Amino acid sequence: MKQVSTLFLKIAVILIGIPILVMCIFLVPEIGNVAAEMLPSFSYVKYFVFFVFYVSTIPFYFALYQAFNLLRYIDRNHAFSQISVNALKKIKYCAITISSLHVLILPLFYVFAEIDDAPGLIFVGLVVPFASLVIAVFAAVLQKLLQEAIDIKSENDLTV
Repeated sequence: MKQVSTLFLKIAVILIGIPILVMCIFLVPEIGNVAAEMLPSFSYVKYFVFFVFYVSTIPFYFALYQAFNLLRYIDRNHAFSQISVNALKKIKYCAITISSLHVLILPLFYVFAEIDDAPGLIFVGLVVPFASLVIAVFAAVLQKLLQEAIDIKSENDLTV
């Protein structure tokens, strides 16, 4: 049963990466062009949009790789080990990096909301940073719990 559930999660991790790849290929250039059209006096904003989105994919895919490794550790009965704690720590740092990068682009959402007179657009810009921050907090909590479980396990191994 454990193999089936981790297989399902591994497939889910792979399927999570595909839409982001498609977005980077097709949607990010469009977003950059729209940003350049809406702010013609700041033509370099297009490259700033490209930078933020493309650079944020690096920690995203690294976090997916670490999640995939974490599932492999579970399959090999190494879930309660220091390598699992390290994988969660890396996922936490990746989520913080993604959130920080997308916070840099929030002023553009404010400008677009002012131009289009759509104040709800600012909340759309907050989705990725907030979701990344939630993932970072969740990974930090799991990291702490796993570290405490490893410490308790090692204390019990020493007393027996």
